[in-house]
Amino acid sequence: MLDINFIREHQALVERSAHEKGYQVSIPDLLQLDDQRKTILQEVEALRRERNEIANQMKGGKPSTELIAQGKAIKEKLASKEPVLTDIEQQLSSAIKQVPNIIFDDVPLGGEECSVEISSWGGKKSKGVDHLDYATKRGWLDFERGAKVAGAKFYYLKDGLALLENALLQFGLKKVTEHGFHYMTVPDMVSSKILEGCGFNPRSSDQSDEYYIEGEDLAMIATAEMPLTGYHMDEIIDEKDLPLCYAGYSACFRKEAGTYGKYTRGLFRVHQFNKLEMYVFCLPEQSKELHEQIREIEEEIWQEIGIPYRVINIAAGDLGAPAAKKYDIEYWSPVNQKYQELTSCSNCTDFQARSLNIRVRREDGTIEVLHTLNGTAISLARTMVALIENYAEPEGKLKVPAVLQPYLGGVTEL
Repeated sequence: MLDINFIREHQALVERSAHEKGYQVSIPDLLQLDDQRKTILQEVEALRRERNEIANQMKGGKPSTELIAQGKAIKEKLASKEPVLTDIEQQLSSAIKQVPNIIFDDVPLGGEECSVEISSWGGKKSKGVDHLDYATKRGWLDFERGAKVAGAKFYYLKDGLALLENALLQFGLKKVTEHGFHYMTVPDMVSSKILEGCGFNPRSSDQSDEYYIEGEDLAMIATAEMPLTGYHMDEIIDEKDLPLCYAGYSACFRKEAGTYGKYTRGLFRVHQFNKLEMYVFCLPEQSKELHEQIREIEEEIWQEIGIPYRVINIAAGDLGAPAAKKYDIEYWSPVNQKYQELTSCSNCTDFQARSLNIRVRREDGTIEVLHTLNGTAISLARTMVALIENYAEPEGKLKVPAVLQPYLGGVTEL
């Protein structure tokens, strides 16, 4: 979330940025709530001081009737005002969470169609193999039994494709650890505090994409970004220890709400998949440079695997609440003859860290909110789609990219 003082001092900027992202927020109403909070807080704090003073006067002897009456009157006033303060604070907290992060100056304005290609790599094949037909025919992919066990868009991977997924993970791990990321496995569930602190929709929202655990304050994670963000919640990190770079591997669970009209065939958009995620905690002055470095790592991965792609600077209207700027890497689909989303990386500045109280202690002793970034190393399901489309023979075997062969016992095709 944004700092309320920042919102007050930069009202026009906050309103403009929210509008460009497509969020309907009333900053004047929010600031009015904050003014009400300040007024009632001052009244409550004054009453609490009076209460404490009277309590001190009552010590060591029998209090006077007048003093008892004063204490009772203050108690009654607090009983009426404290619930009002609590209600206003809750309203303000909810209102602030509706305000999205500020976009950077170089973010394109407009909707998804206004995103800008900034670079591309590799040649575009004119023909490719449909991954669903190919993998199903070879007995590698079973959506039918997945649906029988868990419902539509769940699946089993078998034999060659399951081995290929493991090879992709091992290759991805090698790449991110070479770049200094510390590998960790993470919880597959998080609390609502973590979920909302990351900028995802709350449980009550119709737009929520997460699976919630009935009777528990828990949700299945949609990405390892969630538990990685919460790893340092309520902590102060020394400046000398930043940046902290983590790589989290997890299953990801998504309802895929609001995907009407989007490409959903086979493994491209499913309710459960595995993903290796990069995450960074850093100083504010480091985040822009580190964002470019994460993008470069992602590009390095796809160049070594040999998947043609382009890099997109995502337009404001398609950014989402937490990101100040986001890059998408889209691979060239020879089957659909268009670019399709493969990975992304976002600079969330101090938006998530402020929500979860993650700060840095500078060398001079001052404390401030740090910045967070995230980026997908490998989203395994979509990567397998891209591999089959680009490396499979229609009626033959799947050629294995050279960088994956060491993790498959040296085989060159499956």
